[in-house]
Amino acid sequence: MGDVVIGARSGAGEPEGSGGRAARSAESGAPSASVEDAAAQTADEHGDGTEGPTGGSSESHRPDAESADQPESQAAGKQRKQRKQRSFWKELPILVGIALVLALVIKTFFVQAFSIPSESMQNTLQVGDRVLVDKLTPWFGAEPERGEVVVFHDPGGWLNDEPTPQSSNSFVRGVQDVLSFVGLMPSANEKDLIKRVIAVGGDTVECEGTGPVKVNGVALNEPYVYQGNTPCGDHPFDPVKVPNGRIWVMGDHRADSLDSRFHMDQPGGGTVPVGNVIGRAFVVAWPVGHWSTLSVPNTFDQKGLAAAAPLAPPVAGAVGAVALLPLVRRVRERRGGRKDS
Repeated sequence: MGDVVIGARSGAGEPEGSGGRAARSAESGAPSASVEDAAAQTADEHGDGTEGPTGGSSESHRPDAESADQPESQAAGKQRKQRKQRSFWKELPILVGIALVLALVIKTFFVQAFSIPSESMQNTLQVGDRVLVDKLTPWFGAEPERGEVVVFHDPGGWLNDEPTPQSSNSFVRGVQDVLSFVGLMPSANEKDLIKRVIAVGGDTVECEGTGPVKVNGVALNEPYVYQGNTPCGDHPFDPVKVPNGRIWVMGDHRADSLDSRFHMDQPGGGTVPVGNVIGRAFVVAWPVGHWSTLSVPNTFDQKGLAAAAPLAPPVAGAVGAVALLPLVRRVRERRGGRKDS
């Protein structure tokens, strides 16, 4: 029944049988071969015949694919550039914030810039010079030493008559306040001084007549004193014993420096508490033509300079041991005599 239905639909009227089926198979194969021949002929007419139909079709469409890819790649590149630009402007405030925090940390714990407002340290420092001050070592317990140039807070009454330099432009003042807050510019509001340490706690300092200045009886050779000035300037002073935890400071321009000599009638006798010291100025950073390091002069390396200072504990212990040596020997001799008896 099934074969009859198929035959009827195909329109074949031959009788059923093996021969008929074989004939139909052969006839159905003939049109297939003719179709293949026609396809091959068409390919020969449109190509060189060396590649199949599939290869020819891909070659014909490749330029169109490349032309379609180019606009897409350009659009993707533009999008990437836009994303980079947007990300840069988004990250800029973060970078500025990090820079300000780092500057504030450096100013607070490491180094701070200060401006020289007067002529009291000429010729070592000129008006307008910018010095960098080491604020790190005091955090580890280091105290000022003789010969160092230090910046310190007003111990009280030293700068009462000194005006605070500020710009008349409100915008400039605002910028100065911000820069000084992060340590990139000296502060105009703080009243700080800069002088040279001449004597430290336990020292005796004096300057009679025209000088020289003596520390613990040892005369200082001071080539840094302003040319034309005497070591005592116009204000010599009698011997002063510097209390422990305080320092005696003087400006290099002895005739134009209101230093310890001029505040001997105030609490502390003209000395400055070590706790008021901000740090040591170690380099002149600006202007470039004035660049120099602020080292300790050789005169402060004299061996006898600290001769009047109290003996250090190890030295005192050694001296005590030597003094008790005869007594120890006597005790040993007595013990030995008792054993023999």
